[in-house]
Amino acid sequence: MKKLLFLAVALAGTFAVQAQGINFGVKAGANFSNFSGDVDSEGITSFHAGAVLELNVLPVLSIQGEGLFSSQGAKFENELGTTDVDLSYISVPVMAKYYIIPSKLSLMAGPQFSFLVDEAEESLEANSFDMAAAGGVELKIMGGLFAQARYTIGVTDIADDVDAQNAVFQLSVGYFF
Repeated sequence: MKKLLFLAVALAGTFAVQAQGINFGVKAGANFSNFSGDVDSEGITSFHAGAVLELNVLPVLSIQGEGLFSSQGAKFENELGTTDVDLSYISVPVMAKYYIIPSKLSLMAGPQFSFLVDEAEESLEANSFDMAAAGGVELKIMGGLFAQARYTIGVTDIADDVDAQNAVFQLSVGYFF
């Protein structure tokens, strides 16, 4: 038991030393979303906001996880007329970040896992899970202030009976504490 306790304390100490490579922050911004696939739709503008956690692996490589509330959707024509589809998700992007200019400018790419929390259109039975591929760029401006641009394209359909995927361009600003 003492060996196990010693190991736990040693690991906690090692983690505390390594914690200097962990950055926590918040971000928010605009979503410019639409549907891709076999549907004729018009884009809408909405928002996203949430928390960011960056783990520095190497001086030029980080892994960034986020927990975001993301409102997205589109407008499209159907037999009933124009339909507004507003989908609200809790999104969890996991991005690999490669710094082109160390500690300043990075490219990012990775998967995004989203869980539907609300849909404003009752006639569409949206899937409760959405998976997407994401890529973008981040600029650390000064201090903890940063700006991001990211494009996310869905790889799963928004609903079982529709050949349409989420497509979202995001502009964000945030702050690492």
